[in-house]
Amino acid sequence: MLETSARLLRLLSLLQVRRDWAGGELAGRLGVSTRTLRTDVERLRVVGYPVEGRPGVAGGYRLGAGGELPPLLLDDEEAVAVAVGLRTAAAGGVAGIEETSVRALVKLEQVLPSRLRHRVRAVAGATVAVGGGGPRVDAEVLTAIASAIRDRERLRFDYAGGSGGGVWSEAPRGDEAEQDDVQPPRVVEPHRLVAWGRLWYLVAWDNGRDAWRTFRVDRMTVRSPNGARFVPRELDEVDVEEFVRRSVGEASWHYRARIRVEASSLYVQNRMPIPIEPEVVDDNTCIVELGSDDPHQLALWLGLLDADFEVLDAPELAEAVRAVGDRFHRAARAFG
Repeated sequence: MLETSARLLRLLSLLQVRRDWAGGELAGRLGVSTRTLRTDVERLRVVGYPVEGRPGVAGGYRLGAGGELPPLLLDDEEAVAVAVGLRTAAAGGVAGIEETSVRALVKLEQVLPSRLRHRVRAVAGATVAVGGGGPRVDAEVLTAIASAIRDRERLRFDYAGGSGGGVWSEAPRGDEAEQDDVQPPRVVEPHRLVAWGRLWYLVAWDNGRDAWRTFRVDRMTVRSPNGARFVPRELDEVDVEEFVRRSVGEASWHYRARIRVEASSLYVQNRMPIPIEPEVVDDNTCIVELGSDDPHQLALWLGLLDADFEVLDAPELAEAVRAVGDRFHRAARAFG
């Protein structure tokens, strides 16, 4: 006969496999009496599993829905499927649940046996996701950062510049970023991961600069192992969101420009591959402030809007828009 704890897990597994079980059949599967089965069912109810019972000769049991989520019991195939799905959602496959997916993925991968972790990574490595624009972040990096946040361990990483060359340290807001060929790894106390638009950001206390900083996750190369444990510092959730908005707006890009767009603010927000907060002029006009690593990229983004616009400042952007327009015009000359 199975020990009580092993028997309870077996009972829970059976209840999840099939919707309805006759009491005698379930007891037979477990090798116990119907009286012991009733006792085991009551034990599951005590720890939060809503096991419903039907009295009588034809009575039985089923696992119902409860007010709270009890622990789930997954077989190997189910665990792999859930992990792969969470990785897809964390990478932006499903809008609005990226951060929640990362938290769930960290919890699941913590308890996955190594053989299942290998299967999850094999599926991820053999899968190609066609994104909708913007840099993609490996789920391995997200879970590594989220694990460091959960375990309150200092994170070590290299930080690459937006141009793709060198490794540089992100400058404080309002200052110019200093770029060298090689910099020592950054050491931070990670606080929160933030999914904004199509980008991921890490809000962390920078131990080297003794201040809060925001880092784009797609520019991070995480080093292993993590650093020492730390006592978390205070920064409430409202401050986290506002901090990311300010730091991204003031320090993330090499070029900035203000543009008047003949379209609604909601339309522009939905068409842009980066997070923006348009200034509403009226229902069909707004002013946006855009940033990028080069003016040519800004010009291409504006072309995606499929709306009339006017560059209000930034002569570099005006020149890039003119160059892109000339190129498109030349491409259509054969058709008059």
